Amino acid sequence: MLKSEYLQRVYDQMVARDPDQKEFHQSVLEVLESLDMIIDKHPEYEENAIIERFVEPERVITFRVPWVDDAGKPHLNRGFRVQFNSAIGPYKGGLRFHPTVNLSVMKFLGFEQIFKNSLTSLPIGGAKGGSDFDPKGKSEAEVMRFCQSFMTELYRHIGQFVDVPAGDIGVGGREIGYLFGQYRRICNSYDAGVLTGKGLTFGGSLARTEATGFGVCYLGQEMLRCMKNDSYAGKTVIVSGSGNVAIFACQKATELGAKVVAMSDSNGYIHDPNGINLEVLKDIKLNRRARIKAYADEVPGSTYTEGFRGIWNIPCDIAMPCATQNEITGEIAQTIVKNGAMAVVEGANMPCLPEAMKTFQNAGLLFAPSKAANAGGVAVSALEMSQNSMRYSWTFEEVDAKLKEIMVNIFHNAYDASVECGVPGDLVVGANIAAFNKVVNAMLAQGLI
Repeated sequence: MLKSEYLQRVYDQMVARDPDQKEFHQSVLEVLESLDMIIDKHPEYEENAIIERFVEPERVITFRVPWVDDAGKPHLNRGFRVQFNSAIGPYKGGLRFHPTVNLSVMKFLGFEQIFKNSLTSLPIGGAKGGSDFDPKGKSEAEVMRFCQSFMTELYRHIGQFVDVPAGDIGVGGREIGYLFGQYRRICNSYDAGVLTGKGLTFGGSLARTEATGFGVCYLGQEMLRCMKNDSYAGKTVIVSGSGNVAIFACQKATELGAKVVAMSDSNGYIHDPNGINLEVLKDIKLNRRARIKAYADEVPGSTYTEGFRGIWNIPCDIAMPCATQNEITGEIAQTIVKNGAMAVVEGANMPCLPEAMKTFQNAGLLFAPSKAANAGGVAVSALEMSQNSMRYSWTFEEVDAKLKEIMVNIFHNAYDASVECGVPGDLVVGANIAAFNKVVNAMLAQGLI
């Protein structure tokens, strides 16, 4: 129960209006619990219906996506784009192609994106989109036809000054290429800034592929340095997942002196006490698009176990959940604490259930929430937009340096806000308040819209 009658009323109205959107309710409640600490100091929020407007998307677009498989059989999927808030810039957020995609997931991700984008200090609003289409097991031609059909509807709702999608789960460089090609074909215009995560030959940015995973570690390193006078060096790390975020979080953690001993996919997990061999892992996941089980067949001394959540039974110093939302339950969090972890850095979007988050905080672990820790991807996407506007490309080192600076600033913005709120070191509260303040000030300045 929230202390503020105003916040509780808005939350109850939201749940009554959309009772089945559990993921969305979860993400909103976490933010409202932080705002509960400051809301009484700002009567203007209620006077201007700020919270009501904040939790309601500016626009929700749903559409059907028909496509034909290689055998000539027609299929139908559902497409989404949730344009949540554009107060500080054009909508910006990824596209996710996965069977679990529904309106609740899209709204939760779009809502989180508002805060994540605000924390970067770059002028981008929050959005998310995708489809319940599953690229796994599909041929190249089937993926291309689906992407072309998806963009045939989406193109009318996006633009470099309107809404700029990027990739997410199930949408990598291949899919972005097909989507951009179809956009260019329909619009007869080379608007490079309309999509980010593009290939380097047609407007992409160096370091974009690595950005989210690298950024997770940059923020984690700064958190360790400032709050514990420590670092990744010599630490044992577990990174769940084996997609883009997880792979490059593993790479950067290793470069910072840590040993990553376990990773996973949706089927199970690998344990390599000697440290993950990145060359083998990248070949399996990025080149062959195979299951992570193949790693244990190719690397002596490593093992594979069915069931991806079992990965958290392995002791570690730093836990980095980089797979998907709500991966870590309260029970798993207790196991992580008992096994001696000192820090949790979220790489996926909202990978910890609320009870898990509270378990970590109550046990005194350092905890970096996803809306702060995994903002590196969208930060470099915004840098890609800048390069597209300039018709110029920065070097990998230049982009990486800008990314590191952004992630360090995100940590300090969140930490400073936590101190101002009287809960020093609570980066959940700090990130929520710091991000909210920037967006709400823009909303107040622009009137009732």
